[in-house]
Amino acid sequence: MSRVRVLVGTKKGAFVLTSDGKRQKWEVSGPHFGGWEIYHLKGSPVDPERIFCSQSSSWFGQVISRSDDGGKTWTTPGSNPEELKTPEGWPKGESNKFVYDSAAAPLTTHQWYDGTQHPWEFKRVWHLEPSLKDPETVYAGVEDAALFRSTDGGKSWQELASLRGHGTGPKWSPGAGGMGLHTIVFDPKNPKRIYVAISAAGCFRTDDGGATWKAINKGLKSPYLPEMTPEIGFCVHRIAIHPTRPDVLYMQLHQGGGVYRSDNAGDEWKEVNGNLPTDFGFPIDVHAHEPTTIYAVPMDPMLRVPPEGKLRVYRSKAGGNEWEPLTKGLPQENCFINVLRDSMAVDQLDDCGIYFGTTGGQVYCSPDGGNNWHPIVRDLPGVLSVEVQTIK
Repeated sequence: MSRVRVLVGTKKGAFVLTSDGKRQKWEVSGPHFGGWEIYHLKGSPVDPERIFCSQSSSWFGQVISRSDDGGKTWTTPGSNPEELKTPEGWPKGESNKFVYDSAAAPLTTHQWYDGTQHPWEFKRVWHLEPSLKDPETVYAGVEDAALFRSTDGGKSWQELASLRGHGTGPKWSPGAGGMGLHTIVFDPKNPKRIYVAISAAGCFRTDDGGATWKAINKGLKSPYLPEMTPEIGFCVHRIAIHPTRPDVLYMQLHQGGGVYRSDNAGDEWKEVNGNLPTDFGFPIDVHAHEPTTIYAVPMDPMLRVPPEGKLRVYRSKAGGNEWEPLTKGLPQENCFINVLRDSMAVDQLDDCGIYFGTTGGQVYCSPDGGNNWHPIVRDLPGVLSVEVQTIK
């Protein structure tokens, strides 16, 4: 029987939740790396037992760990295990070598919207995206915004410097959470095409494996920018695609934006908010088997909590514009949590399961495409990311 493994990154450790295909009873493993902020965990689509984990600590810096047995044990690639351990058993130091290409993209200052100048600085890894083809290859989006690739299972990382060397680079500015490259999306039909999203610069696409990049923000609007439709400067929260229609992209944009769709690989976007209650939210995802069925979680744009204290996932079966609230099993009063950009995912089972985690520490599952919800776990630390592996 098929199994589902839900990978949860939280403010104080990683958790691995497993169930059979019914998705009613769950085993909980964790916390792994207790006390660390786990920005993102992601499993390899090639090797179901391989998981990459981004962990950071104000004491010990940034570490990338890897599991080759489905999260039971972890190693830190490229490091001497004896040197990595403190007396408390935590990894220490910057254990994975991230090499900037300072010749292709100098570590010069860039200007924020307040006019101040800031040097590029490596702070943390926001997002990990394993290759669709090679279990040894994985990409990392970091703060300050840059894109790295490892071809040796996470031992060493080399920058794809042409992105940061894009002519707009010095004008990139941080969103409220920092200037992070937080989304990496592969085109499964075109191995040289990659999309990335940066807060607050916008979306970029490469069609040649990272040698060159193009800003793809035409049609996006924001009343908070000096220009209404600039080339860059948009605080994109998330982008998603369906593998059978990779030229169709969905986006969740910051306040003043909302949900957008592109039908031509990002060359142009159009707003599809329709009847959503707000134009603000973080995650967006696509049903595993229905490429026009999408999910979003609107939030009050100022308070960043569910409108009216009612936690509602919204579903559109038409690729946007027409939305329905999904509430069965979700709290409909006095709910004041948030759902962050990497905290929604779907499984690949026949009855597609939808999952999301909250800053209140709950992880919800709907085993029937959003019609009914139940909590897998409650009272975890605040959830930063949710990813799903379907093991058949």
